[in-house]
Amino acid sequence: LGWSQRRVTKAAQKLPANYEEILLEAFIREAYIIRNHATRSRKNIPAALRVNTDQTQLIYQQGTKTTWNKSGVKQVATVGQEEKRAFTLVPSISASGQLLPMQAVYFGKTATSCPSLKAEFYDEALSLGYSMLPSKSATYWSTQATMEKLVNEIIAPYFDETKHALQLPATQCSIWKIDCWSVHKSKDFRAWMRKNHPTIIILFVPGGCT
Repeated sequence: LGWSQRRVTKAAQKLPANYEEILLEAFIREAYIIRNHATRSRKNIPAALRVNTDQTQLIYQQGTKTTWNKSGVKQVATVGQEEKRAFTLVPSISASGQLLPMQAVYFGKTATSCPSLKAEFYDEALSLGYSMLPSKSATYWSTQATMEKLVNEIIAPYFDETKHALQLPATQCSIWKIDCWSVHKSKDFRAWMRKNHPTIIILFVPGGCT
């Protein structure tokens, strides 16, 4: 048939022209904060108090990146490549390697949009601190409401428990690194963080560099 195994075509993300300068500045900024926001008893903010969080789209029916097609064809399509039905998983991990409980955001207005209470391993997920909630918006992406819930129920409690375990005062600062995304950088969310969690310092991953 003249066919061969082909990789699905997809545009690659373009890095900023000055990405090396951007990343160097981000590195220096983080190093400065780690050194200068520690308590007198420590020389820096410990790795356990530095957490990175990401939002990841999980597609319900994930397609493959390769298929069989005519040799020489420039555009190659496959089933599931454009699948949009998905939910958002929000994983977090500390610089010390501690994996925090994850949050999952589903498209919908009520809890019926989330996994069934009878789903396999549902109780185990809850016992591990996992959070599953509807977006209550037009998409399944995180919103300010879901981000506030993430901080109140997962990020801040982890920092508080870790400070206690390390015998550090409640005033010890922590670092929370998140994507340079509109909800994260909004004035409302940053103001909410300053008011409710003043010891958590937000650092943004430079845009286009992930």
